[in-house]
Amino acid sequence: MTEHANAVMEALRKVTGFRKVTKADSITRLGGMTNLVHRVDVGADSLIVRIPGEGTEAYIDRAVEIHNAKAAARAGVSPEVIYAEDESGLMISETVPNIETMTPDLFKTRLGSPGRAGKALAKLHTSGEVFEFRFELFAMIEDYLKVLSTKDVRLPDGYHALVAAAAPIKEVLRAADTPLAPCHCDPLCENFLDDGKIMWIVDWEYSGMNDPLWDLGDLSVEAGMDAAQDAEMMTAYFGRAPTPAEMGRMVIYKAMCDLLWTLWGLIQVADKNPAEVFWAYSIGRFERCKVLMEAPDFEGHLNAVKHG
Repeated sequence: MTEHANAVMEALRKVTGFRKVTKADSITRLGGMTNLVHRVDVGADSLIVRIPGEGTEAYIDRAVEIHNAKAAARAGVSPEVIYAEDESGLMISETVPNIETMTPDLFKTRLGSPGRAGKALAKLHTSGEVFEFRFELFAMIEDYLKVLSTKDVRLPDGYHALVAAAAPIKEVLRAADTPLAPCHCDPLCENFLDDGKIMWIVDWEYSGMNDPLWDLGDLSVEAGMDAAQDAEMMTAYFGRAPTPAEMGRMVIYKAMCDLLWTLWGLIQVADKNPAEVFWAYSIGRFERCKVLMEAPDFEGHLNAVKHG
């Protein structure tokens, strides 16, 4: 049991069939950077109880998240949502049996995992489902900066200059006019569950309609994929070798996701989540963004997208 057992059990009792349950066989805390996520086992039943973290209501629309989580389940890439509350953000879903929760190390050591992730993302993106919310990178950067302007936290030195340097990227991506697809938009390794044959995807807080290659670029960064893993993931995703323009978009989004998630980390610092952890997270992402944008081949990838 965990220190949050009482809150977890109170949440579980809101679900039909569990209203009179007073004791669980086990309650296990799972990963999650800002939320309280637990697996609860009661007899033959196993559910995931997610209680949202404090302050997350400032930047997450829970009604949108619930809609998209249910759509992802219909697409066959995510567990079924059993119970959810728009106002509180409480969400209870099925447990996927016999899986490994992925990590950067597991993406390197579990044979075929980049390819399985690519196939799972392709299944989502081509499902025909329509997510609520338009995940728009540069608008979200502006929104996060507005949130931070009301909080007592400083930006890394040079952040605004890096945003200005990214302005030409914004224009190239706009001109590419890529069709939107239902996207996860926050593909942390830990949001992928692998049974060795297929991947499942969970946690739809930031999901929306987006350029689908955002998901692949962001996952590549989160997993620390090398060129061979990128190629495996992209080839599995398309069912063929990617074009230079497709690879270029993926590489561009590697840098742009770091530009965005730097600000997310700073919001966590301001919200009194472990300050040292999230400050290091933000600075790490900011520095990696600069390295990616200054890499010798970055301009070539940008030109490939431009001439698509």
